[in-house]
Amino acid sequence: MTAIADHVGTTLYAGFWRRFIAYIIDCMVIYVGVGIVIGIAYATVGSPVTDDGGIKPIFLLLYVFFLIGFWLYFTLMESGAGQATLGKRALSIIVTDDAGRRIGFGRANGRFFSKFLLSALIPFGIGFMLAGWTAKKQALHDLVAGTLVMRTL
Repeated sequence: MTAIADHVGTTLYAGFWRRFIAYIIDCMVIYVGVGIVIGIAYATVGSPVTDDGGIKPIFLLLYVFFLIGFWLYFTLMESGAGQATLGKRALSIIVTDDAGRRIGFGRANGRFFSKFLLSALIPFGIGFMLAGWTAKKQALHDLVAGTLVMRTL
């Protein structure tokens, strides 16, 4: 995929709302999958709550798998050949390094964890909203990881 340039040759970066909608699509994909797995577990072993009010180990294990799956979904897809999650692909955007190249697994990890450790923890979502205010439409986690989110052909 290649980034789009406007009529004067300037790269078109993906803004806040395009990125936000892509994230909503990604969450829907992930949560549908998680819902199916939890539904199967519930149908197989019953309620996640034990008789003494605790959580059954299978549901704790599923929670750990969910967290690992969430991490791998974003990290592997954004560092992969498509450079985008399913939500980003639906909105024709890709993740690149600051020079427009494909990012590696390490940088995708940095982007993922800084998204949740920095952008999500700053009050009022300001870390995410920076994508609407910075020249290259970078959120805080993009600035930290040295990544860009660009529109594609």
